[in-house]
Amino acid sequence: MSKPAAGEGPVVVVTDSTASLPPEAVAEHGLVVVPLQVVIGAQVLDEGSEGATPDRVAQALREYTPVSTSRPSPAVMLEAYERAHAEGASAVVSVHLSGEMSGTYESAQLAAREAPLPVVCVDTRQVGIGTGYAALAAARVAAAGGSAQEAADAARARAEATASLFYVDTLEYLRRGGRIGAAAALLGGALAVKPLLRIDEGRVDSLERVRTSARALARLEELAVEAAGEAQVDVYVAHLANPERAEVLADHLRERLADQLGGRELWCGELGAVLGAHVGPGMIAVCVAPLHP
Repeated sequence: MSKPAAGEGPVVVVTDSTASLPPEAVAEHGLVVVPLQVVIGAQVLDEGSEGATPDRVAQALREYTPVSTSRPSPAVMLEAYERAHAEGASAVVSVHLSGEMSGTYESAQLAAREAPLPVVCVDTRQVGIGTGYAALAAARVAAAGGSAQEAADAARARAEATASLFYVDTLEYLRRGGRIGAAAALLGGALAVKPLLRIDEGRVDSLERVRTSARALARLEELAVEAAGEAQVDVYVAHLANPERAEVLADHLRERLADQLGGRELWCGELGAVLGAHVGPGMIAVCVAPLHP
């Protein structure tokens, strides 16, 4: 089926719920968010405040209740594209978490073939707010009158320049979900060590190993400052069931990166339920995204 040419309507940016963007940012930039699902025991829930929440996932993991996640189907993605078309969009840019770790990008590609308007799909090769910041970059270009392709290029450039670093209390949850990738070398006798990880080439990769959680958080702070360098950046500190330590880290980074933040808010919040299911309670992450990669 041939696609209609892009018309005069706006370019709409679609992303998924793992992008972890605050509701006010979603509303301000007119983003469309498609939820992934979390299966807790026998219950299937959409990720979000009315369904699968971080608290529910953390509690289930602590209680050894089976938790798994699933991508949105191509049919669900197509509904989002059709709705954008019905509301006057000329094209869609669909920005999603790494295809190495989820089938969401594949669903977007399959749906794009059937969509009634041009759809450009972006595999950010990121997770969490790293995907979210890429979606915001696309939205800003689209709002300024850029084409869908220009918006997609902006999303890819920002995602590639973004550093996503995190600490987990244990690799057990990543191991269960098969999401460790190259970090598998940390398993076995090293399970007692506090690992620092990063997203590299779309997958979870090992970065460093430290002996205590306090050292891990201090090192996360240093790595985030190094990643920011002299650039203007957005920064997000995320956690799962570890709010006090996350706020301490956020406060330190607000002070140390004041010049690079340029008055922009440093977000600090709980990781979404889908990603939380794979990292487990105690996780703290820092995402550093240059404004102009």
